[in-house]
Amino acid sequence: MIRFLQTGLLTLCLALAGPALATDEYSRSVGDYVVYYNAFTTDTLAPQVAKQYGIKRSRNRAMFSIAVQKKVMNMPGKPVHAKVTGRAINLNNQVKQLEPREIVDGTAIYYIGEFGVAHRETLAFEFRIQPDGEDESFAIKFRKTFYTH
Repeated sequence: MIRFLQTGLLTLCLALAGPALATDEYSRSVGDYVVYYNAFTTDTLAPQVAKQYGIKRSRNRAMFSIAVQKKVMNMPGKPVHAKVTGRAINLNNQVKQLEPREIVDGTAIYYIGEFGVAHRETLAFEFRIQPDGEDESFAIKFRKTFYTH
């Protein structure tokens, strides 16, 4: 995981996950890969980080961050490019199509995207991930409630 924490935005995204990261709440092992993910309101980003990545800071805007690493000797280690698609569904079954964009920062590769959120909105995230060179994709699902007040 140390190699994963090498860059500004990615480090911040994981830091916002807090101690939950240590319990693997924000990572999942799938075959030869480990996927790190998180979602949070963009007002928590430092202004210079938001500006660098063209992200609008707001309590009513949220973003997700996903990174895929190939295991090396059964340990996470090598960031890989992937095709990432996703959507979020709220409790009223309204669907928000998510449009991930790839960020390469040093040796790190991750996918981020923004979307609007309401106070106490709970979203079920569904991502399909297909690492480069793989024929099959796999799913990552998680839920998050956003507090905007």
